[in-house]
Formats: sequence, C-alpha cells, structure tokens
Amino acid sequence: MSPEVLSTPVVDTAKTPPDRAHSRARAARRRRIVVGVSRVLLLVAVLGLWEVLARAEVIDPFNFSMPSKIWDQIWTWITHGTALGSLGEQIWYTLHEALLGWVFGVVAGVVFGIALGRITLLADVLGPYIKVLNSIPRIVLAPIFVIWFGLGPASKVASAVVLVFFPVFFNAFQGAREVDRNLVANARILGASDRRVTLQVVIPSATSWIFTSLHVSFGFALIGAIVGEYIGATKGIGLLVAQSQGTFNAAGVYAAMVILAVVALVAEGLLTFAERRIFRWKPAGSDS
Repeated sequence: MSPEVLSTPVVDTAKTPPDRAHSRARAARRRRIVVGVSRVLLLVAVLGLWEVLARAEVIDPFNFSMPSKIWDQIWTWITHGTALGSLGEQIWYTLHEALLGWVFGVVAGVVFGIALGRITLLADVLGPYIKVLNSIPRIVLAPIFVIWFGLGPASKVASAVVLVFFPVFFNAFQGAREVDRNLVANARILGASDRRVTLQVVIPSATSWIFTSLHVSFGFALIGAIVGEYIGATKGIGLLVAQSQGTFNAAGVYAAMVILAVVALVAEGLLTFAERRIFRWKPAGSDS
C-alpha cells in the first residue's frame, strides 16, 4: 500500500450528523439571542426617543405624554387602585368578557365552518348571508348590543363573539375544503360513516387552519370587550380608557393600552405553547 493511501485521513461519518445537528442548534440559539436583544434595544430606543422629545417639548407632552408618566400612572393604579376599584379587578373584568366571547366565537366559528365546508348545499344556501354579515363593520354593532343587553358583561361578550366568529369560521371552512380527498376516499372505503370521516379526518386536517385563526381572534375578542366597555360599562379597562380620555389624561390612555398589550402577549404566548404541544410532529421549518 502506498504512503499516500496510508496518510489519507479517515472521516468518521458516524459523528458528522450529530455535529451538524449541534451546529444548527447553536446557530438557532445565537439567532434567538440576537433577535431578543434587537427587540429589547429597539424598544428602549423608541421609548428613550419618545421621552427625550416630550421633555424637550418637540412633541406636545400634554397630548402625547411620555413613558415615565405612563409608568407612573400604571404604578399608581397598581399600588392605589383606580377610581373603579383595584387594577386587577378591571383587568379580570375585561379578560373575563374577552375569554367568554372568544370561546363562544371559536366554537361557533368551528362548528359552522366545518358544517358548511362539508355540506355543499348548506354552504350554497347560507353563503350569501354570511358574506353580507361579514361586510358589516362589526364595531358599529357594539352600541346595538349595549341597547339590547345593557351595560353588563353580556353586551361586551356579544361584541367579542361577532369579532371572533368570522376569522375562525373562514379558516375552519377553508380547512374543511382543503382536506386531502384521497384520505376521505380511503376512510369511506374502510367503511367510515360521514360522522367518523368528519371527526377523524376532516377536523384533524383542519386543525392547523383553525389554530392559525386563534392567534388573531383573541386580539379581536379583546377589542370587542374594550369597545363595548368604552361605549358603556360599569368597570373594565375600556372604561378606564374612556375616563382617562374624558379627563384629558393621555398617560392614562397609554397606560391602559400597555396593560392590554401585555395581556394580549401573554395570551399569544399561551396559544403558541399549546400549538407547539399539539403539533409536535410538525418539522420546525414548517411553522408559520
């Protein structure tokens, strides 16, 4: 055997795939760190610029307030409560209305979406009516719900339901229509009834579509509850916004918006966690 052959290095192919996987994991970790740090720096830069411009009166601090005053307002609400009661009570009141509206809207959207996606005759009959209802600006229904249901939680829940229903409905409908026809045909060949095809083939296939709408719909539920409270309520974050606006307290308006943003981000995180647990079989690259 020649010396050149003896001196050729031997590559351990068994170690290559783990090394590549480890490199990819480190790259993904570094990217997450870079993204996280960049987000924090961007937020700090925006808030710092806002504070400087307001203190220098380049922008009107009375109308635009400033981050320090917004934080002072939030801290005052946390430590001393609001004119309506404790801050936690206001958050829970709004969150309770939003959650109820979200649950009812999601259930109704999924049921109607799957039903119309599976039953063509039903879709043909109800399709025009759904399009007409969807074309109505649903925010304008909030005053009607206040007239119908009063100033209590029911009017806010109704506002949240109509905002949540349509995005969930259209995603569930599309998901039911996009089911692989071969899967449905194979299930029927194996003797599955319409009910079993719907429960065991159609709904699991449409789950990705439905979860996509859930991320957006909870924000809509919060909007519905807030708008309803803003128009007429006895408590809640929306009423805090209305009172702050009525007293020209810009810091109070922004403080309420910050609280809502935090609630929405927490809800989004929980939904993302649940989605990852349910769709653990999906490759990481397929996540939207």
